[in-house]
Amino acid sequence: MSSNEPIRCPWCSNDEVYKAYHDNEWGVPSYDDQHLFEMLILETFQAGLSWLTILKKRENFRKAFDNFNINKISKYGEEEIGRLMEDAGIIRYRLKITGAISNANVYLEVQKEFGSFSNYMWGFVNHQTIVNTIKSSKDYPVTSKESDAFSKDLKKRGFKFVGSTTIYAHMQSIGMVNDHSEDCWKKHQ
Repeated sequence: MSSNEPIRCPWCSNDEVYKAYHDNEWGVPSYDDQHLFEMLILETFQAGLSWLTILKKRENFRKAFDNFNINKISKYGEEEIGRLMEDAGIIRYRLKITGAISNANVYLEVQKEFGSFSNYMWGFVNHQTIVNTIKSSKDYPVTSKESDAFSKDLKKRGFKFVGSTTIYAHMQSIGMVNDHSEDCWKKHQ
């Protein structure tokens, strides 16, 4: 790390993709349903893989999934599934692909019920970012009572690949949780 580099969270490697994600997105509150859907789908594909792998394939995912157009994805059938299974630029796991389609349909139902997915999901944290004290790598939670409740409700509604750990990572990524370390330049931004 050069002396001009800001101090970042300990999980953030020197990879430029990771640094850009950390500096510009991770922990920044998002209320945009399109962005929230993209991040949720990416998190569901991440399960069992590194987040950096997903970030490096993000543009491929955007192209393959019609820029995460919820309405289009909700109508995907066998032709689109076959196309996605052939796309080496994404994670070609059939259950996750069909899960993304199923999740798009349930996402639309939640939007109708709550006016937006943002209204629904931010309700799990009383519409305020939870700020945790992170002093070292061992302080990072992987779940919380909020992610447990959010995950349980998503599953009840029919969402796939939304365990509490996946949902906690989603909550971090879209700013429902601020888990920047105490010495990170983004902590109090």
